Amino acid sequence: MTKPKHSANSRTKNAGDGYEIGYGKPPKKHQFKPGHSGNPKGRPKGAKNEATILREIMHQPMEVREGGRARKISRLEGLLLRCLEAALKGDLKATSFLLNRYRLIESDETGYDEPLTHDEQTILEEFAKRFPPSAKLEKE
Repeated sequence: MTKPKHSANSRTKNAGDGYEIGYGKPPKKHQFKPGHSGNPKGRPKGAKNEATILREIMHQPMEVREGGRARKISRLEGLLLRCLEAALKGDLKATSFLLNRYRLIESDETGYDEPLTHDEQTILEEFAKRFPPSAKLEKE
């Protein structure tokens, strides 16, 4: 026994203007008004996430003295230099950290040194045929 699409027991109603009311379709008067949100105290515009804040902090300049001369470097560079100094003094954790980071960077920053298999290469070639660099995605 199949139910008619719009029976008297159905929760779906017609608002009179052709707009169907139902699951995921609240009445027009209960929908959010343009410019208003369902979460008015949500994240303020311009708020930064942790990654952005850390990136900004790590790239701030700082002054260091080397051989009696002052020069400006990023804080990230300063941390890596300190780590290198510790590694050169015998700190095994610092040595391990720096060598692992160096290997990662030297392996083209992917950490994946193995060549592509034939299947992987075929998949990439098919993808490149379907989506050439000059192709633009169509809006639906």
